[in-house]
Parts: sequence; C-alpha cells; structure tokens
Amino acid sequence: MKIGVPKEIKTQEYRVGLTPESVGELVRAGHQVVVETNAGMGLGATDADYVKVGAKILPDAPAIFGEAEMIVKVKEPQPVECAMLKPHHTLFTYLHLAADKPQAEALMKSGATCIAYETVTNAAGRLPLLQPMSQVAGRMSINVGAYALMKTQRGRGLLLGGVPGVPPANVVILGGGVSGVHAAEMAIGARANVTVFDRSMPRLEELDVQFAGAVDTVYATQAAIDRAVIEADLVIGAVLIPGAAAPKLVTRAHLKQMKPGSVLVDISIDQGGCFETSRPTTHDDPIYEVDGILHYCVANMPGAVPRTSTYALNNVTLPFALDIANKGANAALKADRHLANGLNVADGKITHEAVAHDLDLPFARPDWLTA
Repeated sequence: MKIGVPKEIKTQEYRVGLTPESVGELVRAGHQVVVETNAGMGLGATDADYVKVGAKILPDAPAIFGEAEMIVKVKEPQPVECAMLKPHHTLFTYLHLAADKPQAEALMKSGATCIAYETVTNAAGRLPLLQPMSQVAGRMSINVGAYALMKTQRGRGLLLGGVPGVPPANVVILGGGVSGVHAAEMAIGARANVTVFDRSMPRLEELDVQFAGAVDTVYATQAAIDRAVIEADLVIGAVLIPGAAAPKLVTRAHLKQMKPGSVLVDISIDQGGCFETSRPTTHDDPIYEVDGILHYCVANMPGAVPRTSTYALNNVTLPFALDIANKGANAALKADRHLANGLNVADGKITHEAVAHDLDLPFARPDWLTA
C-alpha cells in the first residue's frame, strides 16, 4: 500500500502522523511511504531522516493526496484537506466529528473511508488510541491552569500549591478517566487541594486507592458539582463519552457565582466542551474571559509538545496502521471489531452510531462490514 503523511496545517500544530521510526516499520513491511517536505520538523525529524528509512519526500499536500491510498494524520482534516480526499482513500486520524458537522458532511461528500483514532476500542472497552493524548492533555491542563491563575494572565494571583502559612488552590477535576487521572497526578504533585468527580463508584474507589486518599473523590451529582465549582480556583473539564458530544456541566450561571479570576480548562473541547461558555481556541490566543472567569479551550493541546505526543501516539497507532496497510482497509476492518469501532465515515455515510446521533444524521453500517 502507498501511505501518505501530509504536514499538519491546524494553527500551531507541530505533531506529525508518522515518526521516521514508524515509517521504517511500514517500509520494512513492503509498503511505500510518501511524506510532505518538513512534515516532521516540529519534533526535530528532517526530510533526510525520513529518506534514510525509505520514505519519498513530496513538495506539498496535493502531491501526497494524489499518490497515497492511506492518509495518516494527527488532527482532523481541514476543509482544504477534505476537498483532496477521494473515494479510494482511507483516512486514519483523529476526527472528533460529534462537534463538527461541516467536517462530517465534507468527509461524507468525499466518499473516503475515515477511521477515527478516538473511537477505536480494545478488549477492555477502552480507547487505546485516545489514551496517550489524554495523558498529555491531562498533565498539560494543570500546567496551563497554574499559568492562567497568575495575576499577569488576569488570574486570581494564586500559586497552585501555596506556601507554608498560605493555603493552596482548590482544583476540581470533572471526570475520573485517563485525562482526569493524569491531571490529578500533576495537581497533587503541585500540592494543590484536589477533588475528582465521576459517575462510576468503582472508578472512584480505584482512585481513592491509587492516590491513597490524597484526593477527595465525589460522586458527580449536579448538586455536588454546583457546590464544588463555586469554591474552585481551577476547574478541569475532563469528561468523555466515546464518539458523543460532551455534556455541559458548568453553565454560565455558575460563572457569576465563582471567584473572579478563577480558571476553567476544557480538555473536552474537541467533543464540544463540557462548559457552556467554552469555544475552541488556539495556541496563538489560548485564553479568553467570560464574566470574570478565564477559559483555556485549546483544541489541540498536545500539539504544543509535539515530540512527546507524536511518539506516544505512534506507539499505539502503528500496529493498526500496519494492519490496514497489510490487509487493506476493508479486510482489516472486517477482521478486527475494535478497529471497526473506529470507522466513522464510509461510502458517503456516517457509520458510528453515537456520532450520527449527535449530528442528527442517518446512521448506516456498510454492507461489506456486516456481511
């Protein structure tokens, strides 16, 4: 199979779909890989590094899309990239379609087979291709939240962990999944007061044991969230419903009761965000203010640490990319129900039920997949 790796074009997105090491594995398996010039520069990978492992360098994205059968990316295709997709293409990347109907419609129009990292599952029912980026975003959320709390950034002027004689900040984490746990680890390390909310009692019990009581665990009723948000200095939105839009757990009414200069960090922004007042921002202009409360809602947080995040992502995506390349997309999807759960668009239709529901579009599983 011929595999294409275009340069990411989302604002300040420095990751790349395949590292040179991953390209080398695909080439050794008998496949051809074409890489757009300078695609890997964000992680310090030069064109020469890709050529050394057997890749061919092409000058621009149209050349990549024109030659490749499978396109491997990191972020969702931008409109100009959607326009280059054709029915013979397989797209393998993050899509987050539940909050992006225009992209969904563009992918449907393309006729391409589109597999989303974020809905591929494993035997435990988890999301293995989302996990590493959730880990990165969870850890980053505390760093950026602590920065936003500084008075120089219009925050409350708090040091997250306080100092002897001065109490630390109150950090509320909504969601005890992968990103929430990694946010909790960083917040505890910074000596903040940390409370984690979740709707799974077994998960709360696991967190209580994991952190040896260093975090408060609370069952996520709306009343409990209401009370905690008002007292919080930093709220991390880390709620995930696979393939679906995130629920709005913090409303504009909450903001009027919060302490001025408090900070909301919305890790769930790719799925529409879990704060009513969230809207996607970029690394160029990451923070905005609503009713005196600061919002950090960057939709590609891990793009700021591309070396760490690209290698972490390739560790989990490479086996699937190899499987698709070795068998062909349709055969690989039929053979692996977990990969098939990643299929979001095929034959011009939405093929993931939760995505279709949130977009209010028809859901249709391809005949060739169910046969």
